[in-house]
Amino acid sequence: MDAGATALREWSSFFVIVGSSAGALTGLQFVVLTLIANAGTVPTSGETISAFGSPNVMHFCAALLVSAILSAPWHALAPAGTAVVLCGALGLLYALAVLRRALRQQSYEPVLEDWIWHAALPTLAYTTLLCSGVVLRHGSADPLYVVGAAALLLVFVGIHNAWDTVTYVTVARSAAPAVPSGGAGAGDGRSAPGGPPASR
Repeated sequence: MDAGATALREWSSFFVIVGSSAGALTGLQFVVLTLIANAGTVPTSGETISAFGSPNVMHFCAALLVSAILSAPWHALAPAGTAVVLCGALGLLYALAVLRRALRQQSYEPVLEDWIWHAALPTLAYTTLLCSGVVLRHGSADPLYVVGAAALLLVFVGIHNAWDTVTYVTVARSAAPAVPSGGAGAGDGRSAPGGPPASR
């Protein structure tokens, strides 16, 4: 058996764990979006959700996909490396599109922590996948450590961002002043002037 295929078999348990976790945690986003939909006091827009909510599903799915690719019964590292390169390249393009949306949206003003977790770390993870896949294509199994770290980083980014969004929505909703039924601003889905403080 090819040495690369043997290395992949040794990593299979790790990628099964990461992939299973990523698949299960995708359900977090359904909870997050439900909370946002029910929190009428939190100003949101489709572009804001596309910048700070939907990418988490992409990160979980990317970790799941990479884990599935490297758990497949490859007979050599080269085709697996090619698949990882494609995942990294597509993920990097998506991360840049998310950054563009974050800069364009007007409903929320990101702070440094947001730029790190929603822009910098995903870009780092996808770039790492791209570069590691290139090395894998040349038959070296050493980058599997880096690929594993990048996939795990994507899972942690998704968990952090989902939790951060839930925390922000919860704090914003509890801090918003109550508006009598039929009063000014009732049911318009917007915060009162000087809206709720961010949880960051």
